[in-house]
Amino acid sequence: MVDKEDGAAPADADPEALKRHRTLFRAVRRRRNPPLRRTDITVTDEAAVQRAVKAASLGNAMEWFDFGIYSYLAVTIGHVFFPSGNGTVQLLSSFATFAVSFLVRPLGGMVFGPMGDRIGRKKVLALTMIMMAIGTFAIGLIPSYASIGFWAPFLLILFRLVQGFSTGGEYGGASTFIAEYAPDRRRGFFGSFLELGTLAGYIGAAGLVTLLTALLGNAGMDSWGWRVPFLVAGPIGLIGLYLRLRLDETPAFRKLEDDSVHRASEAASTVEATARGDLAKIFRNHWPTLVLCVCLVGAYNITDYMLLSYMPTYLSDRMGYSETHGLLILIGTMVVLMLLINQVGKLSDRLGRKPVLMTGMLGFLLLSVPAFLLVEQGSLAAVSAGMLMLGLSLVCLLGTMSAALPALFPTQVRYGSLSIGYNLSASLFGGTTPLVITALISVTGSDLMPAYYSMAAALVGVISVACMKETARRPLEGSPPAVATPEEAAELVEGQAPLPRF
Repeated sequence: MVDKEDGAAPADADPEALKRHRTLFRAVRRRRNPPLRRTDITVTDEAAVQRAVKAASLGNAMEWFDFGIYSYLAVTIGHVFFPSGNGTVQLLSSFATFAVSFLVRPLGGMVFGPMGDRIGRKKVLALTMIMMAIGTFAIGLIPSYASIGFWAPFLLILFRLVQGFSTGGEYGGASTFIAEYAPDRRRGFFGSFLELGTLAGYIGAAGLVTLLTALLGNAGMDSWGWRVPFLVAGPIGLIGLYLRLRLDETPAFRKLEDDSVHRASEAASTVEATARGDLAKIFRNHWPTLVLCVCLVGAYNITDYMLLSYMPTYLSDRMGYSETHGLLILIGTMVVLMLLINQVGKLSDRLGRKPVLMTGMLGFLLLSVPAFLLVEQGSLAAVSAGMLMLGLSLVCLLGTMSAALPALFPTQVRYGSLSIGYNLSASLFGGTTPLVITALISVTGSDLMPAYYSMAAALVGVISVACMKETARRPLEGSPPAVATPEEAAELVEGQAPLPRF
């Protein structure tokens, strides 16, 4: 009998039996882990990778432009769409409407994610782009509460639901798209451009709102100026759709489809094919990784939304800053993060995802209270320093997470699993962050509640990062190795370890 683990032969075996044993063991090892051939390796096209990164990042930028607009106009939206009265109640109503779109994000993830595993990443990403643009553009056309009463918040909620549903397929698809196009050794660098798009979207939204507020004043913004940023989303969406439709499908997905066609008659292939895009199998077979994904994304989203969405409201509502000054400080912080984020992506390729993610989580755990104590000092220097402390922690997550999350799941269920895990967490923790923090401050009267909430999220994040596997510089599960040059492919083939000798 052959020991398949170590290949040890029976002690009393004769030379002929030993020879047969060696032959059988080599065959078993080759079937289990066949030698890597040059044709098994994907050599990426640099120009194609850059096109994929641009198209995916622009869509992500548009997503966060949409959500950034709503966050930065929260006070104005409260005035326009809800009955006049208590300012805090209007603000809570506005943030509740912000949060409601996140309720349908998991539904969008469950629809678009498995669809992307069945029909391809490109088609679904084009569909989500068009739906996002329509939802945002339509909000800019809704009459105010003073004009149509109850129908104003009803229509606002309706189009926020359209935004949320389409966004359910956006991040999982965009991060999967870049991860499957990028070479293994540079996945962190290329993935960081996705979150560069996040920051660009936020900066675009904050910059446009700041400019309009400075030009029109609060009265002009309440009257009609608030509509402009929402209407701008229409042409941006058309540009993003054009870029996405020009792309080819990812090499990993094409390889998966080719393998399914070539081996369609084999039982193993049948199992693999039925797993693609199967929602029930995702929950049944991948639930431990889904739980890990939910925890990672929850910690990441709470800290992200706290800093990039809620802080302008905190500065104006709690610290007495004008809305324009609060946004300018945030814009300055985000510009610094944009300058650093690609370097953080490169760093995660060299050091690994886990060390960089752990640095960001520990930063929020240890620095949140000192940062908010600085912000409470009120001076421009103190507020900027506090924001920068939080921002440097956040950029460790921003520059790494978009490469780390897709690598958690195998290719045949990557889009669906990531979309479900990401959006379940975003629904429970991300979109509710401004609402929860506002409510906690209202109940407790403590301006440090945002810091405590971030610390709790970071603690979950520290535990989650400790539990995840390192995936830097390694092929995606279920996909062949991806390299940048033919020379690198040749080195990979030549550098394989030989089968053990007897």
